[in-house]
Amino acid sequence: MNTETLYEEEVLETQVTEHNLIVFNDDVNTFDHVIESLIKVCDHDPIQAEQCTTLIHYRGKCDVKSGEFEKLASMCTGLLDRGISAEVH
Repeated sequence: MNTETLYEEEVLETQVTEHNLIVFNDDVNTFDHVIESLIKVCDHDPIQAEQCTTLIHYRGKCDVKSGEFEKLASMCTGLLDRGISAEVH
C-alpha cells in the first residue's frame, strides 16, 4: 500500500458515522417486558438484555445498540411500538 491508498481508507472510515439507540427508563414497563423487547427487537442475548435493562432502571437510560442510522431507526420504531421510550442519536 502506498500513502495515497492509506489516506483513502482513513477518509472512508471517518465517513461512516456510528449512531446509538438509547432506551429511557419509565414507570410503566416491567423489567420482563423491556428484556423481552431488547431480545426480539435488538437481537440481544438474554444476559445482555438483562444488563441493559438494569442500567436503564438505575441510570435512567442506556445505549442499547450502536451502528448505522437506518438499522437503528427500525429498531427504535419496534421499541416505540412496544411502548418503550427510545431514540437514535
